[in-house]
Amino acid sequence: MPKLSVIVPFYNVQQYAPDTLVSLRANTREDFEFLLVDDCSTDATPDILERAERELPGAVLVRHERNGGLATARNTGIDAARGDYLTFLDGDDWLAPGYFPRLLAAIEELGCDFVRTDHVQCTGRARSIHRVPMGRRGTVLNPRDGILPADRSTSVDYAYAWAGIYHRRLVDRGLLHFTDGLRTAEDRPWIWKLHRQADSFAVVGLLGVHYRRGVASSLTQIGDVRQLDFIRAFDQVIEETARDPEADRLLPKAVRTYCAIMTHHLGTIERFEPAVARQLRSLCAAALRRMPQDVLAEVMDSMDTERATTLRRVRRRPTATRSAVAV
Repeated sequence: MPKLSVIVPFYNVQQYAPDTLVSLRANTREDFEFLLVDDCSTDATPDILERAERELPGAVLVRHERNGGLATARNTGIDAARGDYLTFLDGDDWLAPGYFPRLLAAIEELGCDFVRTDHVQCTGRARSIHRVPMGRRGTVLNPRDGILPADRSTSVDYAYAWAGIYHRRLVDRGLLHFTDGLRTAEDRPWIWKLHRQADSFAVVGLLGVHYRRGVASSLTQIGDVRQLDFIRAFDQVIEETARDPEADRLLPKAVRTYCAIMTHHLGTIERFEPAVARQLRSLCAAALRRMPQDVLAEVMDSMDTERATTLRRVRRRPTATRSAVAV
């Protein structure tokens, strides 16, 4: 049985997939498997993956009959994975040679549920190191300690699934799957669930994942209706956090993060198609009214004037139903 399962979704990334696969080859080991999930690509990606299945040791090609999005593709990989540990990589990113063996050694030594790592962000030729916002490293911690304080960046804000490794017991407990169908912000409910319900985690200073930022086909660069799935994602965060025994402590953080993401999208609304921009304003208004109003009032009072004014103005708008977010 494999020691490590690596889940790599691909969708229309023919330009980048060869680099990704070359980096996987530099991370092979006889007890590693690589689950290459083709999310119904329409370019040359399937041909590239068919060749990789023949040539890359440990490669297993899994095909979707229809495009389901990143969250669904990752779930397909999780369901097929056989390893004691699981990790992720996106089909347009790449790894440093020998990174996965070092990552596996770190979690085996620490013996915790999951480990989070730093990463290198690559925008064109520029490189920058992004670190997990957690001060203590190489020490097993309570995942809840990575949620607060509300007014600072914490581990739940560092939501990249591929920046870490996860023990299979999280799959068995139903904590590693993503919300099916989410087209963006799929990591947000997922990371909150891990930090609320897992028993232990640690942060290590490994650098190995190179995250390609600014890809033209990435949803972060496309202003269409799929971007509005952040509403569904954060509604889930709020709803699940509200049921937590420590809801009074944790909700201000969840609401504040939701509001920050909302003002980001509203502040760049010109990149959306006009109809989607109108839908964004209406959906944000409805979301603000669904939030716990006492918590929202405290959060807005603590925000800078510009963002708080934006949220108060939007909250007065006519609303749309959440079902309108669906593609």
